[in-house]
Amino acid sequence: MILTQYTKEFKYNWSLAAPVILGMLGHTFVSFVDNIMVGQLGTAELAAVSLGNSFMFIAMSLGIGFSTAITPLVAAADAEGNFNAGKAAFKHGLFLCTVLGITLFLGVYFAKPLLYFMDQPQEVVVLAEPYLDLVAFSLIPLIIFQAFKQCSDGLSMTRAPMYATLLANVVNVVLNYLLIFGKFGFPQMGIVGAAIGTLVSRVIMVGYLWLLMKRNLKSKEYVLKIKLFVLENSMIKRILSLGFPSALQMFFEVAIFTAAIWMSGLLGKNPQAANQIALNLSSMTFMVAMGLSVAAMIRVGNQQGLQRYRELRRIAHSIFLLAILLACCFAVLFFVFHQVLPKLYVDFDDAQNFADNFEVVQIAARLLLVAAVFQISDGVQVVVLGALRGMQDVKLPTLFTFIAYWVVGFPISYYLGLHTPYKSSGIWIGLLAGLTVSGILLYLRFNYLSRKLITQNDQLQVNSASDSADN
Repeated sequence: MILTQYTKEFKYNWSLAAPVILGMLGHTFVSFVDNIMVGQLGTAELAAVSLGNSFMFIAMSLGIGFSTAITPLVAAADAEGNFNAGKAAFKHGLFLCTVLGITLFLGVYFAKPLLYFMDQPQEVVVLAEPYLDLVAFSLIPLIIFQAFKQCSDGLSMTRAPMYATLLANVVNVVLNYLLIFGKFGFPQMGIVGAAIGTLVSRVIMVGYLWLLMKRNLKSKEYVLKIKLFVLENSMIKRILSLGFPSALQMFFEVAIFTAAIWMSGLLGKNPQAANQIALNLSSMTFMVAMGLSVAAMIRVGNQQGLQRYRELRRIAHSIFLLAILLACCFAVLFFVFHQVLPKLYVDFDDAQNFADNFEVVQIAARLLLVAAVFQISDGVQVVVLGALRGMQDVKLPTLFTFIAYWVVGFPISYYLGLHTPYKSSGIWIGLLAGLTVSGILLYLRFNYLSRKLITQNDQLQVNSASDSADN
């Protein structure tokens, strides 16, 4: 009977999270398609996409992490029936996301010379530079899309971003096929063609999501007559106070995975290509946890707005339980198919590059075994982080993520990866350690904070009842 108070929430939690998961898987699927198609060109091209995307991952983490500040504010306002507060949160968030998108593009563009000072394979750097130009520019529409998406999520309209992302995926796949390989009279552009496909698909994604929100009665007034430059300092400060720590939380995690890409590059192009394969596969399962994290942020944000803290804790635990069950399924999947999945990314019929491709698959298979183990800790830490964001608690969790990834995880990755025979597997063992520590610290924070809110609320009710009796 105790378990049913959590499992009875599974259906609604999943109905809320599933469109978010599909939408986020769509983002990852863009990378998946890029990797599979580019992998047919050779391991150097695949490593070049990995190196170029390592810069993008850092920029995207800051932009996407910052945009998550919009969701709990809109969710709380929606629960209270306060349209003006919800639209103000969205408008100011959209303005800040637009500025941030432009800033991140310029940052990545002018950071390109760093490619030549990172001790990466020269042939990989030469291929990565033109690819990076175009995907860097795609940051602008991507971060603007995130602002619209977070508003839509905050209104519990999680399907609209999913539809926009699925359309973008179709466009990306078609353009990749035409431009990477030069089909139907289009020029053969290699990995630059993949970058063009990504850029065009992200522009279409923004426009289509705006159209969907404009057509929905609940969100229509949010996206029309947006006075983008009529701003209030108080709301800007509020979004910055939530968005900046949230951006750092995602940055600390993504940055350690980016460091894993760079450390793999120090081991050679084949370890770097193998790292990209394992990272891409792990990213797809991580998107499921990310979807549940958004569901936690929405539902906890709603309960926070209503000040129903017992329900907040119960609902959050139901989402944590669902995340753990799904993570166990993914762990089994990676264990069983760790030798099979990496073969999707390389061409074993290419006799000239067979030795390289075989080595890449063997390394990636070992990395998937480590990835199988950290499915649970990775899922728990991101879902609990979503619940904490729904409670608008972001500062201490930011410190926790820094400690977990950079005080614990990175030193282990660096030592085991570059100074022991574990090499690539050692890098990923460090990632496992960081994710596990993060999950433990964040859950302890949630447990303490949710209990504290319940206790304080109970005390207020007792005091209120006492005052009423006295009167």
